[in-house]
Amino acid sequence: MVSPTQSPMQRGQQWIEQLLKLLRIESSVTTQEQEDSFWLTIDEKNLTPEQIEILTGPDGEVLDAIQYLANTTLNIAQPTEVQASYTIELNQYRVRREEVLREMVAKAVQSVQESGEAYEMKGLSSAERRQVHNLLKDYEDLESFSRGQEPDRRLVVHRRETV
Repeated sequence: MVSPTQSPMQRGQQWIEQLLKLLRIESSVTTQEQEDSFWLTIDEKNLTPEQIEILTGPDGEVLDAIQYLANTTLNIAQPTEVQASYTIELNQYRVRREEVLREMVAKAVQSVQESGEAYEMKGLSSAERRQVHNLLKDYEDLESFSRGQEPDRRLVVHRRETV
């Protein structure tokens, strides 16, 4: 049982470990505090390739769903000031995906800066769109927003309007 007196990182770790037990998957979870979230990494050493594939899912969909559930359930009834953001990692999926996202951002930035036309990025999960929005914050001349409805929601990068 996750205790409300534990730190957010401890609560996240225990929540993921309980989920794995319910799934009859024996693995531990390590934690690391990043600047904007707690990383909860499922240790893959004792997992079979099939278990890793099941927990990750196609295009990270299962891992995204676990992350969404963790963020939602661990923040229920928590005051805003103690709510936390959790990133669930397995088999370096998030690290590898971040490299792909950085390449996509570089392509979008180059396209918008050269053409002046807006650039649409499709096929991103909500967590990935949030990550791309954060990566684009460093570009003062550009801004981004999301449009459309799931499952066809897209991130749009365009030049910032100057006044």
